[in-house]
Amino acid sequence: FSTAGTIEPPGVAPEKILFEIGSISKTLTGLLLADAVKRGEVRLDEPLAELLPKGTLVPTRDRKVITLELLSTQRSGLPRLPGNLAPVDSTDPYAGYDAQRLYAFLSGYTLPRAPGDSAEYSNLGVGLLGHALTVRAGAPSWGALVERRITGPLGMRETFVDVPPALRGRVAIGHDARMTAVPPWHFDALAGAGALRSTAADMLTYLAAALDTSHGPLRQAMALARTPRADFGPGARIALGWMVSGPPASPIWWHNGGTGGFRSFVAFDPARQVAVVVLANSAVSVDDVGMHLVNPMVPVAMPMLPPRATFTLSVEALDRLVGVYALAPTMLLTITREGNALFGQATGQGRFPLTATAQDRFVFAPAGIELTFDLSEPGPASRLTLRQGGGTITAARRP
Repeated sequence: FSTAGTIEPPGVAPEKILFEIGSISKTLTGLLLADAVKRGEVRLDEPLAELLPKGTLVPTRDRKVITLELLSTQRSGLPRLPGNLAPVDSTDPYAGYDAQRLYAFLSGYTLPRAPGDSAEYSNLGVGLLGHALTVRAGAPSWGALVERRITGPLGMRETFVDVPPALRGRVAIGHDARMTAVPPWHFDALAGAGALRSTAADMLTYLAAALDTSHGPLRQAMALARTPRADFGPGARIALGWMVSGPPASPIWWHNGGTGGFRSFVAFDPARQVAVVVLANSAVSVDDVGMHLVNPMVPVAMPMLPPRATFTLSVEALDRLVGVYALAPTMLLTITREGNALFGQATGQGRFPLTATAQDRFVFAPAGIELTFDLSEPGPASRLTLRQGGGTITAARRP
């Protein structure tokens, strides 16, 4: 694990520092589902609608319904984020998104494909699952349910949604990829997608329980949660929240996470009885470090170096690029200008600065992002092309 700068509280052991772990929270939502199944409270094939308040409309398609298993295995047909997320504060995108807004989105959404037809990573889907399980259990909040059924029984005393006052001095300060301090994230109805804060010590306790399903208070639920259930991309499977990849004879279970100022990665290999935790309080991916620790044959990727030759553009030239570009139906990239600086921000993510390498080309070196704007016609750019990690997305500019 690592921390940025010199923010460690004096006298606190590094493994006791609290980090936002982001989407690793999804694996605990998957475990809550498995535990509820073992308790006889729910079924994996139970329709989501049966857990929500009477009268709540849940979209269906081709006579297929969204089930609890489909939510946990990212095959519900729901988008990555709800279209009505619309955060008041872009630096804290999930704060204030409550059950009323969640139900309003569900009631008006049309699924683009039938549930179960294909996979699409969805913060909305897993957050919705966490909310539904909380409603069924009659718990005051998702965080309270996690404490009652997972962190309490496992002895994880340093994993919370809301950090107790006595431990707030141990919370790391999050930073964006340029090491500028950013505010923490908060969650409401979608807490199950990424709300937890934890320490390296607690994450190792959690992984130890996931490694050994022969004993412990959650052994049956852990075994069910880590059972692969569906394909999830080339050579990969997905369990209840966990990604499963590697050779069939020796797979690893893993998940990563990210918030505005933190990145995280956990993995475990039951065959070798190995577990890895990587926590960082900066918005720079640590996936390569985590995978390398699990398997030294996986290289550690060096980040893109800042460009040697940069351009200083006029305000008029930058304003041609300002706008909202649709990377996907529910994933927008907003380009803004402050003075002579240009910034990008994707839906539900932190803002990042852009460096010009040409009149139409910009990079964000820490994340390996390159943006090329189409300036073939007079006026605002009509579209942009995003390149990152070998992938390419072309996004049209919204009117």
